[in-house]
Amino acid sequence: MSMTEIVYRVGDATGPDGSGSVIIAHVCNDLGRWGKGFVVAVSARWPQPERAYREWYKQRESSDFGLGAVQFVRVAPDVHVANMIGQHGIRSSAAGPPIRYAAVDQALEKLGDFAAAENASVHMPRIGCGLAGGSWARVEPLIHARLCSRGIGVLVYDLE
Repeated sequence: MSMTEIVYRVGDATGPDGSGSVIIAHVCNDLGRWGKGFVVAVSARWPQPERAYREWYKQRESSDFGLGAVQFVRVAPDVHVANMIGQHGIRSSAAGPPIRYAAVDQALEKLGDFAAAENASVHMPRIGCGLAGGSWARVEPLIHARLCSRGIGVLVYDLE
């Protein structure tokens, strides 16, 4: 298994470059809130990820919903959206921004397992670094460890 590097692109992660099976990954909060940031672009393109996330949140007492969990939603024959719970709440507090790096790391590990099984590439914005308030300098090494080190292709998109 060869190590891959993150490929950076300018563009929209909901319109991924490449062929074959793709997973569009993003970070969600643990409050059942959907409506700001990257999810707006996701919902504009596909209704299923938001519906699935809200239903998953409703079932949280009897499901794996919570920090570090991932929900894979098929939106096209060869496209999945990965709803990764890596954000506690939606506002910064005295404890810092809502990002939870350990949860992002756990979610990326599950994403890696799924991507390997699907032989898929992973496409994402700079996860955890928008509304979640995270630092790319802390997120990028997690992506390297959980995805790139396994030979999984990763494309990170920055909007123009």
